[in-house]
Amino acid sequence: MRSEERVKNSPARSPIPDPRSAVVFAYHNVGVRCLSVLLAHGVEVALVVTHCDNPKETIWFDSVAELAALHGIPVITPDNPNTPEVIDRIRALQPDFFFSFYYREMLKRELLEIPKQGALNMHGSLLPKYRGRVPVNWAIIRGETETGATLHYMTEKPDNGDIVAQQAVPILPNDTALQVFQKVTVAAEIALNACLPDLLAGRARAAKQDLSKGGYFGGRKAEDGVIDWSQSAQAIHNLVRAVAPPYPGAITQLLGKPVRILQTLLTRCPSSGKTLAFYVKDGKAYARCGQGILRVVRFELDGVEMSAAEFAAKYGTEKFEFNC
Repeated sequence: MRSEERVKNSPARSPIPDPRSAVVFAYHNVGVRCLSVLLAHGVEVALVVTHCDNPKETIWFDSVAELAALHGIPVITPDNPNTPEVIDRIRALQPDFFFSFYYREMLKRELLEIPKQGALNMHGSLLPKYRGRVPVNWAIIRGETETGATLHYMTEKPDNGDIVAQQAVPILPNDTALQVFQKVTVAAEIALNACLPDLLAGRARAAKQDLSKGGYFGGRKAEDGVIDWSQSAQAIHNLVRAVAPPYPGAITQLLGKPVRILQTLLTRCPSSGKTLAFYVKDGKAYARCGQGILRVVRFELDGVEMSAAEFAAKYGTEKFEFNC
Protein backbone atom coordinates (compact mmCIF):
# COMPACT_ATOMS: atom_id res chain seq x y z
CA MET A 1 0.00 0.00 0.00
CA ARG A 2 1.35 3.39 -0.94
CA SER A 3 2.12 5.81 1.85
CA GLU A 4 -0.61 8.25 0.79
CA GLU A 5 -3.15 5.41 0.91
CA ARG A 6 -2.00 4.45 4.39
CA VAL A 7 -2.49 8.02 5.53
CA LYS A 8 -5.87 8.24 3.82
CA ASN A 9 -7.15 4.97 5.30
CA SER A 10 -5.74 5.38 8.81
CA PRO A 11 -8.24 6.27 11.56
CA ALA A 12 -8.56 9.96 12.35
CA ARG A 13 -6.80 11.06 15.49
CA SER A 14 -8.56 13.18 18.06
CA PRO A 15 -7.02 16.61 18.27
CA ILE A 16 -4.91 17.18 21.34
CA PRO A 17 -6.79 19.70 23.51
CA ASP A 18 -5.09 22.91 24.45
CA PRO A 19 -3.88 23.00 28.06
CA ARG A 20 -6.46 24.34 30.45
CA SER A 21 -5.64 27.42 32.49
CA ALA A 22 -6.53 28.02 36.12
CA VAL A 23 -6.29 30.53 38.91
CA VAL A 24 -5.67 28.69 42.18
CA PHE A 25 -6.71 29.92 45.63
CA ALA A 26 -4.80 27.74 48.08
CA TYR A 27 -3.20 27.38 51.49
CA HIS A 28 -2.02 24.65 53.86
CA ASN A 29 -0.99 21.07 53.00
CA VAL A 30 -4.12 20.38 50.97
CA GLY A 31 -3.25 23.44 48.90
CA VAL A 32 0.29 22.21 48.30
CA ARG A 33 -0.70 18.67 47.32
CA CYS A 34 -3.63 19.69 45.11
CA LEU A 35 -1.60 22.38 43.35
CA SER A 36 0.98 19.66 42.70
CA VAL A 37 -1.74 17.52 41.08
CA LEU A 38 -2.74 20.35 38.74
CA LEU A 39 0.86 20.86 37.67
CA ALA A 40 1.35 17.13 37.13
CA HIS A 41 -1.62 17.13 34.73
CA GLY A 42 -0.26 20.03 32.71
CA VAL A 43 -2.72 22.67 33.90
CA GLU A 44 -1.40 26.16 33.21
CA VAL A 45 -1.64 27.89 36.57
CA ALA A 46 -1.67 31.57 35.72
CA LEU A 47 -1.85 32.87 39.28
CA VAL A 48 -1.86 31.59 42.86
CA VAL A 49 -3.80 33.50 45.50
CA THR A 50 -2.76 32.53 49.02
CA HIS A 51 -2.39 33.92 52.55
CA CYS A 52 0.46 35.51 54.44
CA ASP A 53 1.28 33.32 57.43
CA ASN A 54 -0.13 34.69 60.68
CA PRO A 55 2.72 35.18 63.19
CA LYS A 56 0.27 34.33 66.00
CA GLU A 57 -0.50 30.95 64.45
CA THR A 58 1.62 27.81 64.77
CA ILE A 59 2.75 27.15 61.19
CA TRP A 60 3.19 23.38 61.05
CA PHE A 61 2.09 22.96 57.43
CA ASP A 62 3.75 23.38 54.03
CA SER A 63 3.81 26.60 51.99
CA VAL A 64 1.77 27.06 48.82
CA ALA A 65 3.71 30.25 48.09
CA GLU A 66 7.02 28.36 48.14
CA LEU A 67 5.71 25.70 45.76
CA ALA A 68 4.40 28.36 43.38
CA ALA A 69 7.73 30.20 43.48
CA LEU A 70 9.55 26.97 42.67
CA HIS A 71 7.52 26.70 39.46
CA GLY A 72 7.68 30.39 38.58
CA ILE A 73 3.97 31.01 39.18
CA PRO A 74 2.96 34.56 40.20
CA VAL A 75 1.61 34.80 43.76
CA ILE A 76 -0.55 37.41 45.45
CA THR A 77 -1.70 37.54 49.09
CA PRO A 78 -4.64 39.96 49.31
CA ASP A 79 -6.48 40.36 52.60
CA ASN A 80 -9.68 40.30 50.56
CA PRO A 81 -9.74 38.60 47.13
CA ASN A 82 -13.04 40.27 46.23
CA THR A 83 -11.68 43.80 45.76
CA PRO A 84 -11.97 45.45 42.31
CA GLU A 85 -8.19 45.41 41.85
CA VAL A 86 -7.91 41.66 42.41
CA ILE A 87 -11.01 40.91 40.34
CA ASP A 88 -9.70 42.95 37.40
CA ARG A 89 -6.33 41.22 37.52
CA ILE A 90 -7.89 37.78 37.54
CA ARG A 91 -10.47 38.60 34.87
CA ALA A 92 -7.68 39.70 32.53
CA LEU A 93 -6.17 36.20 32.76
CA GLN A 94 -9.38 34.63 31.30
CA PRO A 95 -8.91 31.36 33.20
CA ASP A 96 -10.84 28.21 32.34
CA PHE A 97 -11.09 27.17 35.99
CA PHE A 98 -10.83 28.38 39.54
CA PHE A 99 -9.64 25.88 42.13
CA SER A 100 -9.86 26.58 45.85
CA PHE A 101 -7.82 24.31 48.11
CA TYR A 102 -8.17 25.22 51.80
CA TYR A 103 -8.23 28.93 50.99
CA ARG A 104 -9.77 30.73 53.97
CA GLU A 105 -11.74 33.54 52.34
CA MET A 106 -15.11 33.25 50.61
CA LEU A 107 -15.20 34.11 46.91
CA LYS A 108 -18.16 36.29 45.95
CA ARG A 109 -20.31 36.10 42.83
CA GLU A 110 -18.31 38.59 40.74
CA LEU A 111 -15.23 36.40 41.12
CA LEU A 112 -17.06 33.09 40.71
CA GLU A 113 -18.51 34.19 37.37
CA ILE A 114 -15.06 34.67 35.81
CA PRO A 115 -13.82 31.12 35.03
CA LYS A 116 -15.23 29.71 31.78
CA GLN A 117 -15.42 26.10 33.03
CA GLY A 118 -16.42 26.81 36.61
CA ALA A 119 -14.99 27.25 40.10
CA LEU A 120 -14.31 24.23 42.30
CA ASN A 121 -13.41 23.82 45.95
CA MET A 122 -11.82 20.95 47.88
CA HIS A 123 -13.49 20.50 51.27
CA GLY A 124 -12.18 18.31 54.10
CA SER A 125 -15.26 16.21 54.79
CA LEU A 126 -17.68 13.88 53.05
CA LEU A 127 -20.20 16.52 52.02
CA PRO A 128 -22.93 17.28 52.84
CA LYS A 129 -21.61 16.37 56.31
CA TYR A 130 -19.58 18.99 58.18
CA ARG A 131 -20.01 21.96 55.88
CA GLY A 132 -18.17 25.04 57.09
CA ARG A 133 -15.07 25.46 59.23
CA VAL A 134 -12.57 22.95 60.71
CA PRO A 135 -14.46 19.86 59.53
CA VAL A 136 -11.78 17.38 60.65
CA ASN A 137 -11.85 18.64 64.23
CA TRP A 138 -15.65 18.59 64.36
CA ALA A 139 -15.82 15.06 62.93
CA ILE A 140 -13.55 13.78 65.73
CA ILE A 141 -15.38 15.70 68.46
CA ARG A 142 -18.64 14.14 67.33
CA GLY A 143 -17.20 10.64 67.32
CA GLU A 144 -17.25 9.94 63.58
CA THR A 145 -15.43 6.84 62.34
CA GLU A 146 -15.03 8.13 58.77
CA THR A 147 -14.40 11.38 56.94
CA GLY A 148 -12.70 12.37 53.71
CA ALA A 149 -12.37 15.02 51.01
CA THR A 150 -14.92 16.34 48.52
CA LEU A 151 -14.36 18.32 45.31
CA HIS A 152 -17.44 20.41 44.51
CA TYR A 153 -18.51 23.38 42.46
CA MET A 154 -18.51 26.65 44.35
CA THR A 155 -21.47 28.92 44.96
CA GLU A 156 -21.79 31.97 47.18
CA LYS A 157 -23.01 29.69 49.96
CA PRO A 158 -20.20 27.67 51.54
CA ASP A 159 -19.79 23.99 50.66
CA ASN A 160 -23.22 23.45 49.07
CA GLY A 161 -22.38 23.11 45.35
CA ASP A 162 -22.65 19.99 43.20
CA ILE A 163 -20.15 17.22 44.00
CA VAL A 164 -17.61 16.08 41.41
CA ALA A 165 -15.51 13.63 43.46
CA GLN A 166 -15.15 12.22 46.98
CA GLN A 167 -12.61 10.05 48.76
CA ALA A 168 -13.25 8.55 52.20
CA VAL A 169 -10.70 7.76 54.94
CA PRO A 170 -11.17 6.07 58.34
CA ILE A 171 -10.97 7.80 61.71
CA LEU A 172 -9.50 5.30 64.18
CA PRO A 173 -10.47 5.45 67.87
CA ASN A 174 -7.27 7.17 69.03
CA ASP A 175 -6.49 9.26 65.93
CA THR A 176 -5.69 12.90 66.59
CA ALA A 177 -6.82 15.76 64.37
CA LEU A 178 -3.32 15.99 62.90
CA GLN A 179 -3.32 12.31 61.95
CA VAL A 180 -6.77 12.56 60.39
CA PHE A 181 -5.86 15.76 58.57
CA GLN A 182 -2.86 13.99 57.05
CA LYS A 183 -5.22 11.29 55.75
CA VAL A 184 -7.62 13.92 54.40
CA THR A 185 -4.74 15.58 52.56
CA VAL A 186 -4.01 12.31 50.77
CA ALA A 187 -7.74 11.81 50.13
CA ALA A 188 -7.91 15.25 48.50
CA GLU A 189 -4.94 14.41 46.28
CA ILE A 190 -6.49 11.08 45.25
CA ALA A 191 -9.92 12.59 44.53
CA LEU A 192 -8.54 15.42 42.42
CA ASN A 193 -6.08 13.23 40.54
CA ALA A 194 -8.81 10.74 39.65
CA CYS A 195 -11.37 13.21 38.30
CA LEU A 196 -9.11 15.86 36.79
CA PRO A 197 -8.74 14.34 33.28
CA ASP A 198 -12.53 14.21 32.85
CA LEU A 199 -12.89 17.65 34.39
CA LEU A 200 -10.38 19.19 31.99
CA ALA A 201 -12.01 17.43 29.04
CA GLY A 202 -15.49 18.62 29.99
CA ARG A 203 -16.74 15.10 30.72
CA ALA A 204 -16.99 15.26 34.51
CA ARG A 205 -20.38 14.59 36.04
CA ALA A 206 -21.59 16.34 39.16
CA ALA A 207 -24.21 15.26 41.70
CA LYS A 208 -26.39 17.61 43.73
CA GLN A 209 -26.02 17.54 47.48
CA ASP A 210 -28.86 16.54 49.76
CA LEU A 211 -28.22 19.24 52.35
CA SER A 212 -30.68 17.63 54.76
CA LYS A 213 -28.13 14.86 55.36
CA GLY A 214 -25.52 17.19 56.85
CA GLY A 215 -25.08 20.39 58.79
CA TYR A 216 -23.00 23.55 58.93
CA PHE A 217 -20.32 24.01 61.61
CA GLY A 218 -18.51 27.18 62.60
CA GLY A 219 -14.92 27.85 63.56
CA ARG A 220 -13.42 26.97 66.93
CA LYS A 221 -11.42 29.05 69.42
CA ALA A 222 -8.84 27.97 71.97
CA GLU A 223 -11.36 28.43 74.78
CA ASP A 224 -13.62 25.86 73.11
CA GLY A 225 -11.09 23.30 74.33
CA VAL A 226 -12.06 23.70 78.00
CA ILE A 227 -12.92 20.24 79.35
CA ASP A 228 -16.27 19.61 80.96
CA TRP A 229 -15.38 16.71 83.25
CA SER A 230 -19.04 15.94 83.89
CA GLN A 231 -19.18 14.53 80.35
CA SER A 232 -18.44 10.90 79.56
CA ALA A 233 -14.89 9.60 79.19
CA GLN A 234 -15.62 8.97 75.49
CA ALA A 235 -16.73 12.56 74.86
CA ILE A 236 -13.69 13.99 76.65
CA HIS A 237 -11.36 11.61 74.81
CA ASN A 238 -12.83 12.82 71.52
CA LEU A 239 -12.24 16.45 72.50
CA VAL A 240 -8.66 15.79 73.60
CA ARG A 241 -7.67 14.15 70.33
CA ALA A 242 -9.60 16.71 68.25
CA VAL A 243 -7.61 19.64 69.66
CA ALA A 244 -4.28 17.92 70.44
CA PRO A 245 -1.10 19.72 69.25
CA PRO A 246 -0.44 21.38 66.89
CA TYR A 247 -3.90 22.66 67.82
CA PRO A 248 -4.27 24.54 71.16
CA GLY A 249 -5.05 21.45 73.26
CA ALA A 250 -7.75 20.52 75.78
CA ILE A 251 -7.49 22.62 78.92
CA THR A 252 -8.57 22.44 82.54
CA GLN A 253 -7.49 23.56 86.05
CA LEU A 254 -5.83 21.43 88.72
CA LEU A 255 -4.26 22.52 92.01
CA GLY A 256 -5.17 26.07 91.00
CA LYS A 257 -2.92 25.81 87.93
CA PRO A 258 -3.65 25.51 84.20
CA VAL A 259 -3.38 22.04 82.72
CA ARG A 260 -3.27 20.94 79.10
CA ILE A 261 -4.36 17.36 78.46
CA LEU A 262 -2.36 16.25 75.41
CA GLN A 263 -3.19 12.55 75.07
CA THR A 264 -5.69 10.17 76.65
CA LEU A 265 -6.82 6.56 76.32
CA LEU A 266 -10.13 4.99 77.20
CA THR A 267 -9.86 2.37 79.95
CA ARG A 268 -12.01 -0.33 81.46
CA CYS A 269 -11.13 0.72 84.98
CA PRO A 270 -14.18 0.66 87.28
CA SER A 271 -15.33 4.11 88.32
CA SER A 272 -15.81 4.37 92.08
CA GLY A 273 -16.98 7.61 93.63
CA LYS A 274 -18.58 10.69 92.14
CA THR A 275 -15.78 13.22 92.47
CA LEU A 276 -14.38 14.49 89.16
CA ALA A 277 -10.72 14.03 89.96
CA PHE A 278 -7.16 13.44 88.74
CA TYR A 279 -4.96 10.82 90.39
CA VAL A 280 -1.93 8.55 89.89
CA LYS A 281 -2.14 4.81 90.44
CA ASP A 282 0.54 2.19 89.70
CA GLY A 283 2.64 4.79 87.90
CA LYS A 284 -0.13 5.91 85.55
CA ALA A 285 -2.29 9.03 85.60
CA TYR A 286 -6.09 8.85 85.43
CA ALA A 287 -9.07 11.18 85.38
CA ARG A 288 -12.49 10.27 86.74
CA CYS A 289 -15.15 11.71 84.42
CA GLY A 290 -18.92 12.03 84.62
CA GLN A 291 -19.10 8.52 83.17
CA GLY A 292 -15.98 6.36 83.11
CA ILE A 293 -12.26 6.71 83.70
CA LEU A 294 -9.71 8.12 81.27
CA ARG A 295 -6.02 7.33 81.35
CA VAL A 296 -4.11 10.59 80.95
CA VAL A 297 -1.05 9.62 78.91
CA ARG A 298 0.45 13.08 78.40
CA PHE A 299 -0.26 16.36 80.17
CA GLU A 300 1.25 19.72 81.02
CA LEU A 301 0.89 21.36 84.41
CA ASP A 302 1.40 25.12 84.44
CA GLY A 303 3.06 24.95 81.02
CA VAL A 304 5.48 22.12 81.88
CA GLU A 305 4.97 18.59 80.59
CA MET A 306 5.51 15.96 83.27
CA SER A 307 5.09 12.23 83.67
CA ALA A 308 2.70 10.54 86.06
CA ALA A 309 5.66 9.52 88.21
CA GLU A 310 6.95 13.09 88.38
CA PHE A 311 3.51 14.35 89.38
CA ALA A 312 3.19 11.70 92.13
CA ALA A 313 6.66 12.46 93.46
CA LYS A 314 5.79 16.14 93.80
CA TYR A 315 2.12 16.07 94.81
CA GLY A 316 1.39 12.53 95.96
CA THR A 317 -1.13 9.97 94.78
CA GLU A 318 -4.30 11.23 96.40
CA LYS A 319 -7.25 12.26 94.21
CA PHE A 320 -7.21 15.95 93.25
CA GLU A 321 -10.45 17.56 92.19
CA PHE A 322 -10.50 19.57 88.98
CA ASN A 323 -11.01 23.29 89.53
CA CYS A 324 -13.81 23.66 87.00
